Amino acid sequence: MFHLTQPSAEDLEKQIAAANRSIADEPRLLSLDAGLRQLRLPFGYFHDLTRFRIGLGQAAFVAAKWAFKAWAPFDIGWVRVANPEALIAVGQIVAVEARTLGLWTLNFSRIAETIDTSTWYGFLYVTTKRHVEQGEERFLLQFDPTTGEVWYELEAISRPRQTLARLGLPVTRAFQHRFARDSQQRVRAAVLTKGS
Repeated sequence: MFHLTQPSAEDLEKQIAAANRSIADEPRLLSLDAGLRQLRLPFGYFHDLTRFRIGLGQAAFVAAKWAFKAWAPFDIGWVRVANPEALIAVGQIVAVEARTLGLWTLNFSRIAETIDTSTWYGFLYVTTKRHVEQGEERFLLQFDPTTGEVWYELEAISRPRQTLARLGLPVTRAFQHRFARDSQQRVRAAVLTKGS
């Protein structure tokens, strides 16, 4: 899962095909609409929840939805969706490529739930065996029609799957927190650019 070089386009295609045959991890600990399903997590899991106001008004919500569909939450320089043509749809494999500390990782998750209403938009994905972590992550936009505020909520339940991720747990956790901050800032910037 960790590599010294960036995966080639051909290698990416092969790995996506293999990930499509992969089963998503269990147990399911998050739900898209309610978040954490239980108060007590299985051994070794961490729970992270961040909520960030990214704009104001219906136009900001529409711009944030556009940003999600373009995978902007992952377009943060050191992370990207390696299959950007992927749709936000149940069953879709999402290949997330990251470069940290000089190492490349390619991680595959399967979208398990989606929501698209006048006030909510987002998805929840579950890792496959082809991911350095085991867990789930939910990416959710909320438009509050009363206040006009648009919120981006990012919630994750995870534990290291790969030995290197376990050995470097403090570093792994630091990168998870950095991803949450960078992702929310990127979506906010996309909303401001598109027009809020």
